[in-house]
Amino acid sequence: MQTIRRRLLTLAAACALAPGLALAQSDTVKIGLILPLTGPFASTGRQVEAAVRLYMQQNGSTVAGKKIELVVKDDTSAPDIAKRIAQEMVNDKVAVLAGFGLTPLALAVAPVATQAKVPEVVMAAGTSTITEASPYIVRSSFTVAQSVVPMAEWAAKNGMKKVVTIVTDFAPGIDAEKVFSESFTKAGGKVENVRVPLRNPDFAPFLQRAADEKPDAIFVFVPSGAGTQLMKQYAERGLDKSGIKLIGTGDMTDDDILNDMGDVALGVITAQFYSAAHPSAENKAFVDAFKKANKGMRPNFMAVGGYDGMHLIYEALKKTNGNTDGDALVAAMKSMAWTSPRGPISIDPATRDIVQNIYVRKVEKVGGELYNVEFATIPNVKDPVKAAKQ
Repeated sequence: MQTIRRRLLTLAAACALAPGLALAQSDTVKIGLILPLTGPFASTGRQVEAAVRLYMQQNGSTVAGKKIELVVKDDTSAPDIAKRIAQEMVNDKVAVLAGFGLTPLALAVAPVATQAKVPEVVMAAGTSTITEASPYIVRSSFTVAQSVVPMAEWAAKNGMKKVVTIVTDFAPGIDAEKVFSESFTKAGGKVENVRVPLRNPDFAPFLQRAADEKPDAIFVFVPSGAGTQLMKQYAERGLDKSGIKLIGTGDMTDDDILNDMGDVALGVITAQFYSAAHPSAENKAFVDAFKKANKGMRPNFMAVGGYDGMHLIYEALKKTNGNTDGDALVAAMKSMAWTSPRGPISIDPATRDIVQNIYVRKVEKVGGELYNVEFATIPNVKDPVKAAKQ
């Protein structure tokens, strides 16, 4: 009898505590940040995480009365690990999954987000199809095609008749190759295509193959962080003195590694949505704060994707008054618009992709350092791949 009584008392105590536990849980909003923090793409993870933490430092860790808890995990750039981590985070009641440095990682997590009805905020990966993989994916970064089409159009308008593309052989690179080729040939140009392996790339033979075609320019798309090796091998083969222009997306002249490339990068033309040299008060404040918080490290386009991704999450929570229901959060994110360090941006409600300015830039020396200096602006660019389908 005493045993039964003890059990009843224990059960009663647990029931009495349950509402308090539920309240405590509802007062905390967990954000799961899944990033490559080791391996060849660690620079992407480092930049995104630093920007996320800077945003929280500047805007506080309480939103709509809820305490924000950041949970950061290293996916080592492996899709199966990213998916496992995401499932563990969902089991641990995260309200938002975020990060995703590469397309395969974002796509691996999409089924988890869909099943759990948890928003997946893509802060880095750039393949156009990503947002189509789940109705819970919202992107704060970019699509590759947003930069590639303006670059192709600029090349055609500036006397380039023949271009060889060199792209990394994975989904964003294939996107870049396809979109550049279509846009450039539509403008009357001729294109040859070359693909480089994603892991452990040796650009030298591919650069030589491109040079042998005697093009007016070589168009390059490589993942963030790979530009240093490409530029080194470009110079070693004397292509910087060959008269062949080097053009591409801003991934190639990534702000994080640009100074390491040396003067061989001077004059390279790229199109991209962000430069640390972007001339706005918002960007100057962002760059200064980022450097101060990260021992002088310069923010790159991945960093601004992480920074704006946190803004998206914070503002969505404000709109829902702290409600973490996945459908409510995604609905709040659609049509959101604000002024970012990169310029004016918004979320396309039809595609959940970002709409943003694209800038054509030239690598120049400013104050003894290399920067991507903007000289032309294409405003309010939607993802061209999805726009073509609409």
